[in-house]
Amino acid sequence: MARRLINRHPGRMGIAYLGLLPFVILIFLYATGSALRLADNPGDKLLPGFPAIAEAIVRVAFTPDRRTGEIVLWADTAASLARLGMGLAVATALGLVVGIANGIIPYVRAGLSPLVAVVSMVPPMAVLPILFIVFGLGELSKVVLIVIGIAPFLMRDLQARAEEMPREQLIKAQTLGASSWQIVLRVVLPQMLPRLIDSVRLSLGPAWLFLISAEAIAAEGGLGYRIFLVRRYLAMDVILPYVVWITLLAIASDLLLRAVNRRLFPWLEAGRGM
Repeated sequence: MARRLINRHPGRMGIAYLGLLPFVILIFLYATGSALRLADNPGDKLLPGFPAIAEAIVRVAFTPDRRTGEIVLWADTAASLARLGMGLAVATALGLVVGIANGIIPYVRAGLSPLVAVVSMVPPMAVLPILFIVFGLGELSKVVLIVIGIAPFLMRDLQARAEEMPREQLIKAQTLGASSWQIVLRVVLPQMLPRLIDSVRLSLGPAWLFLISAEAIAAEGGLGYRIFLVRRYLAMDVILPYVVWITLLAIASDLLLRAVNRRLFPWLEAGRGM
């Protein structure tokens, strides 16, 4: 086979170097831009230097707040993760139940599938003011926003995957005397659970977006609340670490869900040829 570019693969070290290279370039560009701006204006806040960012990290992550006695970063993280966890849990449960029902039961699909399709097209941020009016400015409106933003996608994805199941499996189960409920529990559900986890992984980015947006508008704590609170002071030394921290939390969540999938459903990776 000719040594074309598409047939050449990097080794492990090459993959590591190529993966780190974009981050090194971005850090270098930021450091260069920050140095140039600070040379012209030592009080510049747009691109703070790394010492200023490190000082801000110590202040928000390791120093108790004088007014509340809490460590700000960890209090904000706990508040945001609680909202995110509740929203994803409810959305996942709805997505699993409705998605399987739409995919397997024709009468349910005829009644609910059009509604789910329409709801999935509604921009979640457009209904945020309605949620605040109906549910108030407390925790419930933020959780409901995540559910509205994520659940329809999970429902449609699970429905499509259920409809893609080989009909032979369902026919054989019925031939062996299985009821509809037994088919759902013993044939459909085991195949949908790993795919549900993959769908939740794909939903993490939008879920964080909805959460941060809701916290920015109305909240008394949380990562999004803190970012939009300090932006009025142009505190980029706080905003940048918070953005990085949110990104790390999202990556950790993705890796955790991937590990759960591999541990509970090893056959899925084997089926993918990985």
